[in-house]
Parts: sequence; C-alpha cells; structure tokens
Amino acid sequence: MEIVKASPEGERIMLENSFLEVYDKFKLQFYRKIFELVREQDGALTAMEAFALEVIQILDEPTVSEFADFLNISQSNATYKVNNLIKKGYLERANSKIDRREYHLILSEKYYNYLRQLTNYEQKVVQRMKERFSSEDAEKLDELFTIISQELMPECEER
Repeated sequence: MEIVKASPEGERIMLENSFLEVYDKFKLQFYRKIFELVREQDGALTAMEAFALEVIQILDEPTVSEFADFLNISQSNATYKVNNLIKKGYLERANSKIDRREYHLILSEKYYNYLRQLTNYEQKVVQRMKERFSSEDAEKLDELFTIISQELMPECEER
C-alpha cells in the first residue's frame, strides 16, 4: 500500500480546517452556555452585557476609557454599559491609586459565580486532553498554544 503525502497546500488547508473546526466548537458551546445563562428576567444579563464582561475580564481591571477604546465605542456608551453592569451587581468600581479621578472596573463575586458556569466546558476539554495525550504531547501542545498566543496573535495584544 502506497502512502500519499499531502502537498504543502493540502497541509495548509487541513490545518485551517482543523483549527476552524475546534474554534467553532468552542464558540458554539460558549454561545449556547451564554444564552442558557441569560434569561429574560429582571436583573439578568443580556448577551451583549455578557460579552462586555468577558472583555473587561480579559483587559484585567481596565478603566472605562480603556474599555471604550478597546471596543471602539464612545465613552458615553461604555459608561452606560458599565453603569448597567454595576446596577446588576456584576461589576464594581475602584479608584485608581495613581489618579484618584479615574477608576478601574473590578469584576464582582457575582460575575465569578457566573463565570464558573461558563468555563466548565473548557475545563472538561482540558481534562480530556490530559487523559488522552501523553505528557510529551501535552507539553508540545502547550508550547504551540503559547507560540500562537504570544507570537501569532499580535492584534489581541492591543489593550
């Protein structure tokens, strides 16, 4: 039996398809969970508020200006979103130690309770990876994820 080796173009297409398949599955599971957790009731998060909280978490205690700049929205729009999230108890303000006129957005315990429900799937997949892959393969995968994050996604470092 002859083994046919894929061309470089075929390997690129296979890599792209595999990556997109995994990425899409994570997105779909995330969206499913968001909509499962977002209920139309008084004080519930909207899907857009849930996404805004995700951004605030990733930006790591941004100011309202940093939040607005990152999302390319107006300061007043960002302030409106932030005030709604504070009213609902998912977000708090803390004065900046450097400039007391400025404040940072701090995620509340209510948000972290919400987040625990969202991240169960990612944790489940990581656990399955640990069980499925040898320690050498897991280390290599970790190295590849680090390279992807730190070197191949510079757009995501703009905070």
